[in-house]
Order: sequence, then structure tokens, then C-alpha cells
Amino acid sequence: MHSITAVNPPSNVYVEVGYACTACNLHYFHRADVVAVAAVLNRVPCSEDVLVFGGHYIHCGQPMPTLGSEIRGFSAAAYTDRDPKDAVGISLETRVLRCTCGFQIELPE
Repeated sequence: MHSITAVNPPSNVYVEVGYACTACNLHYFHRADVVAVAAVLNRVPCSEDVLVFGGHYIHCGQPMPTLGSEIRGFSAAAYTDRDPKDAVGISLETRVLRCTCGFQIELPE
């Protein structure tokens, strides 16, 4: 699972769950029973995925704390037929999150 959102109209029994199939790499969204979703979330933690829930990024069953922020610079050639000195550069501020297992993710601010 990668996301859980409220259904429309709101329900105390159902939520919409987003998930990806590890076999085919396709993404799916569908309604799911809250009890069934809780059972999945209470399984032994899987360190392969990050779950986005309520504004938190969860890995190994725990919300990942913010370690700080970084400025990342990227550059790419603006044109393929010109000198690489003509590269266009951008800077992006990211928020760094790290799980207790060592997994780390950077998100744009």
C-alpha cells in the first residue's frame, strides 16, 4: 500500500487504498474495509515500501522523522546540438526523512 484516503461520500467503514503490485508494477486504487486495512498495517513490517498516511511517511511501521533539509542541484544540456557549457541548472530544496532501519528518502519542499 502506498496511500489511504477518505472515500466520497465519507464513510466510517471504507477508505480508498492505493497500492502497487510487486509482480506487474501496476498501480491500483479501490475501496477497502477499514478492518482489512488495519490488518494489513498490523502485519510484520515490510521494509520495501513507504506508506503515506495522514501526511506522514511510514516505513517499518513507524513514521519517519525529518532529519533536516538539503539543497540539491541538477543540470542538463538545454540543447543536444550545442556545447555542454550551455547546460541549464536548477536547485531544489528537499526534506530528508530517515527510518530507524537506515532507509532514507528526500522529498521536495
